[in-house]
Amino acid sequence: MHGPAGGRRPFETRFALLRVTGLICEDSAPKTGFVAHKTVLPGCLNSQGFSDMTEQLRRVTRALLSVSDKTGLIDFAKALADQGVELVSTGGTAKAIAAAGLKVKDVSELTGFPEMMDGRVKTLHPKVHGGLLAIRDNKEHAAAMASHGIAPIDLLVVNLYPFEATVDKGAGFEECIENIDIGGPAMIRAAAKNHDDVAVVVEANDYQAVLDELAAHNGATSLQLRRRLAAKAYARTAAYDAAISNWFAVQLDTKAPDFRAFGGRLIQSLRYGENPHQSAAFYATPEKRPGVATARQLQGKELSYNNINDTDAAYECVGEFDPQRTAACVIVKHANPCGVAEGPDLATAYARALACDSTSAYGGIIAVNRTLDADAARAIIGIFTEVIIAPDATEEAIAIIAGRRNLRLLLAGGLPNPRALGLTAKTVAGGLLVQGRDNAVVEDMNLKVATKRAPTDAELRDLKFAFRVAKHVKSNTIIYAKDLATVGIGAGQMSRVDSARIAARKALDAAAELKLAEPLTKGSVVASDAFFPFADGMLACIEAGATAVIQPGGSMRDDEVIKAADEHGIAMVFTGTRHFRH
Repeated sequence: MHGPAGGRRPFETRFALLRVTGLICEDSAPKTGFVAHKTVLPGCLNSQGFSDMTEQLRRVTRALLSVSDKTGLIDFAKALADQGVELVSTGGTAKAIAAAGLKVKDVSELTGFPEMMDGRVKTLHPKVHGGLLAIRDNKEHAAAMASHGIAPIDLLVVNLYPFEATVDKGAGFEECIENIDIGGPAMIRAAAKNHDDVAVVVEANDYQAVLDELAAHNGATSLQLRRRLAAKAYARTAAYDAAISNWFAVQLDTKAPDFRAFGGRLIQSLRYGENPHQSAAFYATPEKRPGVATARQLQGKELSYNNINDTDAAYECVGEFDPQRTAACVIVKHANPCGVAEGPDLATAYARALACDSTSAYGGIIAVNRTLDADAARAIIGIFTEVIIAPDATEEAIAIIAGRRNLRLLLAGGLPNPRALGLTAKTVAGGLLVQGRDNAVVEDMNLKVATKRAPTDAELRDLKFAFRVAKHVKSNTIIYAKDLATVGIGAGQMSRVDSARIAARKALDAAAELKLAEPLTKGSVVASDAFFPFADGMLACIEAGATAVIQPGGSMRDDEVIKAADEHGIAMVFTGTRHFRH
């Protein structure tokens, strides 16, 4: 055993009970197997409550490898073997290692039991879990290991059955069940719990970090690395179990399971959140929904928190427009559309969306529903834009965008399905608010004409368009639309009347910018995301020039609102569906 340096207490000395800020800490029994060490002065706990024994080095003599994803496996196994590490493995992993010419012991040799029950039972055995969980400096544990022939396992390398990928490819119930890993999470949790002695690796990205430490510390890992890997291991099994539980909830149509968990994999750390004093990071969930989390970024600076939030809002909105039917463009600023339009092509749709509110569009996010072409690309780079997101782009369009180095271009590979089920979650103090995604689509709604006058075909077309957009604008929402383009958008006001007036004011500004004789709200239609509780909100829209209204209906004062519409010759359609977006 290596002794202390610099006149420190003898290593074998046990620390007395330490009382620090109300915490009682007791040192464990003397450690064996150290290559090097630091001692801890009484009361010296770091901000996380851990003692600063960051150089507690544990030599790796035996490793157990059992991986579904074999990326980098052979190179890693060779490097371990070069360090004199004994390799133990299972099933296909053992075969792959052996095929590479490396000496490997099958786990069945360790346990004395063959794999059985189609591989369901192979590592759930005291020879495995005892090797992972035994505290090396605990005399009773050491005695049990000696008595039962349990050898220590110093490094565990496990990545889990691909449950998430199996679900994603649309596999049936039984196949999904068979891809629920049991032994893997059990071993991972065991090794992570005993991180004082055992290092655990759950993905290939960490192979190099382990090899670097083995090289730096004469075949040993540090406590700092083991703790980091342990934390990651628990997060991985938590995300895995969350994916399984949420899948089960869908299968059983359980709207409110007794426990709800969400997990994700880090996409990128962010410089900060909405504001510089807030930390932030971006995670991918198991859901492979086309959008900002799955898109390929071709160029431009790294996305910020607000970029990601706004890009998601833009792409979810443009996903409402079937590319087989029409080209469409959405311009978003601060998570709200400031211009949306259809057109025969993307360039036209963009120009019409921009005309709605060119001031707000500056520095915005642009989403299109078709392959970005050269004409559209040339039009878009005419003003400063933060992000463009599209299903795809032509090579010519990519080259044009490349002339704006800081402009981010994201290709999502497809459009999000607006009808697809899903979950949204929001934290509140001490809780999580979880709800189903708003997957109501206006084409599926049973529209009811509430007024004496029915809308014309052109009005009805615009009404549906406006209500489609209203779904993606912060409540209280008012959308003025004409000829399948927004001409005024009022978002997020405390009063629906104010939203109507703001939208009309923006239309006046746009008319001045375009040198029009009158605002485009004249002869437009209007959509409201929720019912008009009083007639005043609708009357403000009529005053702005609207000739037809679409709204959910359902107010106790519907009769009053209908009467006011009839008095002004306005057509009004009820959807029966509300689109609150708080």
